[in-house]
Amino acid sequence: MLRIRQIVFVVRDLAAGSRRLTELLALDPPFRDPGVAEFGIDNAVFAFGDQFIELVSPVRAGTAAGRHLDRRGEGGYMLILQTDAFDDVQARMRALGVRTVWEKTLPDIRAMHLHPKDIGGAIVSIDQPVPPASWRWGGPSWRMQAGARGRQRVVGVTVAAADPPAMAARWAEVLGRPVATPHGNGMRVGLDGGVVDFIGAGQAGEGITGFALRVSDEAAVRSATSAPASTASDSIEAFGARLALQSL
Repeated sequence: MLRIRQIVFVVRDLAAGSRRLTELLALDPPFRDPGVAEFGIDNAVFAFGDQFIELVSPVRAGTAAGRHLDRRGEGGYMLILQTDAFDDVQARMRALGVRTVWEKTLPDIRAMHLHPKDIGGAIVSIDQPVPPASWRWGGPSWRMQAGARGRQRVVGVTVAAADPPAMAARWAEVLGRPVATPHGNGMRVGLDGGVVDFIGAGQAGEGITGFALRVSDEAAVRSATSAPASTASDSIEAFGARLALQSL
């Protein structure tokens, strides 16, 4: 099993971004993880169904998040995938020569951040929580929202690449997924309950450009943003990324 469990945006103003995200998706108050201080960032983690949407912002100079803001501005920053076979994933990384930039083993979770240069396009973390339904990074008291909001999902990630077929093939190899397939003008790698799409990079260069969200009240999400919806893509713009909206 390999599924999207958490997506991450980098923003300049964490407080303003948190208010905006709460308003946009009608989310409960976030968890603030003091542990991310080791990366020179502050964060806010919101439960979205049984997945999570995180905002991060640098609080000191020389951070990866700060360099991302300087290079690409606000936008998609990181993808965290959940596995149920961490040892197998770790062995595959070693066999493929994929480096890790951070690893952690705790009683309730194991995690590894893959080196962006060894997969391309984004920081990707592969984590195994124990038990599988738990999620340490969401805080000790996170819970799914009541009703339809608890069934909301992140179902897709879009990554811009200089060579979409090559990057898609590399992700499929590294993640142990079936061969990438053509999708629209790009390529697609399937995950459990979600997909990663690779499209051509524009002036901003390679990186995460958007996410697909399955929401409980699409009309309410649209009404909460001043950015006009695109009739071509049924998406809105938020935090420097395109959010493709789907109804439950």
